[in-house]
Amino acid sequence: MTRQGCAIDALHFSLQPFTDATAEEKSSAIAHMMGWKFFVCRSGEMMENIVKRCAHRYYFVLSKRFMLRVAEAFARKYGCDCLVTGENLGQVSSQTLENLFVIDCAVSMPVLRPLIGYDKLEIVNSAKARGTYEISCGPEVCDVLGPRHPAVASRLSAILHEESNLDTGQLVESALVTVRQVNL
Repeated sequence: MTRQGCAIDALHFSLQPFTDATAEEKSSAIAHMMGWKFFVCRSGEMMENIVKRCAHRYYFVLSKRFMLRVAEAFARKYGCDCLVTGENLGQVSSQTLENLFVIDCAVSMPVLRPLIGYDKLEIVNSAKARGTYEISCGPEVCDVLGPRHPAVASRLSAILHEESNLDTGQLVESALVTVRQVNL
């Protein structure tokens, strides 16, 4: 996206207090290398609500929908035109075609996925070429609250039913007030 002339405001969703600050530090270092503005949203409590009140198999889809909602509100506040994620098609869990469709239905802003057709090796090689691979290595923490057997083909009606167990507006607002810019 940067090569296409897009300015990037990176928004990291921290799972603290369920994780330590390592993922935030890695994301911050990559944003610094890439010349992006970097913001952090403490989303652990929002994700905990999903775990406690919804069918656990839908955790990844529900959490991505909430992240997109927060990102969309953030983007509108800062005058951004679209959302960009690093997802690629074919990964397990939320990155199946069915789940990506359901996730995108949470927002009205365009969601761009420049890596959508890349395979894992192409993504790793791209990170190595940019010098970000070594920084990003290490244990994954995004699944710390996730299920062992996530839904891979969610239906929008099922997800909307699960979200009826949550106060989505309040959760998004609570997450938004935690967003802070990190000076790199």
